[in-house]
Amino acid sequence: MLMTALPGLSANSRDVRSQSGGVITATSSQAAITQTSPDEDLWWKQYNDSLLTVLISKAVANNYDVAAAMKRIKIAERQITAARSALYPTVGVSAGWNAERSAGATSNPATASHSGSYFNVGANVNWEIDVFGRVAAKTKAARAGVGVSRAEYDAVMVSLCADLAKAYFQLRTYQQQYNETVSHIASQEKVVKMTEARHEADLGNGLEVAQAKTVLYSTRASLPTLKSSIRTTANSIAVLTGVQPDELVPELLETKPLPSAMPLIGNDVPMNLLRRRPDVLEAEKQIEQYAAQIGVARKDYLPVLSLTGSIGTSAHKVNDLFGDNSLEYSISPTLSWTVFDGLSRRNNVEEARLQLQAATDSYNMTLLTAVEEVDNALTAYNAALERSRLMKEVLEQSAKSYNMSVDLYRDGLTDFINVVNSQVTYLENQTALIEAEGNVYAAQVALYEALGGGL
Repeated sequence: MLMTALPGLSANSRDVRSQSGGVITATSSQAAITQTSPDEDLWWKQYNDSLLTVLISKAVANNYDVAAAMKRIKIAERQITAARSALYPTVGVSAGWNAERSAGATSNPATASHSGSYFNVGANVNWEIDVFGRVAAKTKAARAGVGVSRAEYDAVMVSLCADLAKAYFQLRTYQQQYNETVSHIASQEKVVKMTEARHEADLGNGLEVAQAKTVLYSTRASLPTLKSSIRTTANSIAVLTGVQPDELVPELLETKPLPSAMPLIGNDVPMNLLRRRPDVLEAEKQIEQYAAQIGVARKDYLPVLSLTGSIGTSAHKVNDLFGDNSLEYSISPTLSWTVFDGLSRRNNVEEARLQLQAATDSYNMTLLTAVEEVDNALTAYNAALERSRLMKEVLEQSAKSYNMSVDLYRDGLTDFINVVNSQVTYLENQTALIEAEGNVYAAQVALYEALGGGL
């Protein structure tokens, strides 16, 4: 069961307030978070499987989706630097030579034309002084964008580690099913020999031999499918780890059982763990980003104070560029204020406000989805545990039924059809038990994935 419920956010406030029914109370949506990075959580180590740990380490280092997500974080960080760069002036330098001729006839036909040339060297400066916080608002929005990118990275990490663990447990499940099938084939071969011996001694008939061989050949026919499943699952693991299959598959094809260590999870799952889910964090950071965009849009209503200046020298000859009469400069502080823009700024603010409201709705929906997914995952996990327990009892009875039917048939006390039925049922239940045990591992990993990490 879920210990508490998570409240949502209103469009006008990000405070999490207490509600009836045992809702957790916090002054901020960050208050209950004890988040660790997915690659530092290391929940998979509790299975005490060294190869699984190595595989996940390789995946974290080599997976292309992880690499792309990390680059998106770096891009977002560059956007912060780009936004902050507006705090500094833009400085340029120039040097050149100008030649010009002015027509004297423009004023009097008798006036001679004038021509001249000069060299110039100078520097110019443009600087928007952030008196009203326009640049600071853009920087804040860019910083929130980094939070969104980091949450996307965490989501990739959680999904990658969970997918790899589930594939690994599925591989071990297929291998165990293959081994048990081979074991049943050996037992069924003995039954075939027994029917043949009884037939030769006139104690049985050819139908019994045919029935025994049918069961045997049918069991053998299931091996190629299991082999294919083992190979394709190993290939999937190799892809997740970012290596060529030939580098990893041979090691994975070495048969190993499911991990012997599997911690049990109780029904009481603290719901504040949901706040560390990457999708919840991403939705929260998007709210921050859109809230900052409102601030940016509102800054457009304020004046812009800028400073433009230049300094340089000009002279007819290069040698005179730095003479006393060659220096020239200008400085122009400007305060500009847009009085009317056809309601463009008003529309920009309203658009930003609507984006914030949409992000808030998305956040609330993400919370509801998170609660549903965790509850479903916990239910599936408990169901998998119960099915595994019950299948052990079923298999125990199937084994007894099989052994008793063979003994009774050997003594001539029952029909061979009972042996056939018990053989088929025994193998089916053996396969179902192995699958049920593998599903317990898969369901537990799915619960960790739904929670965004281990407990």
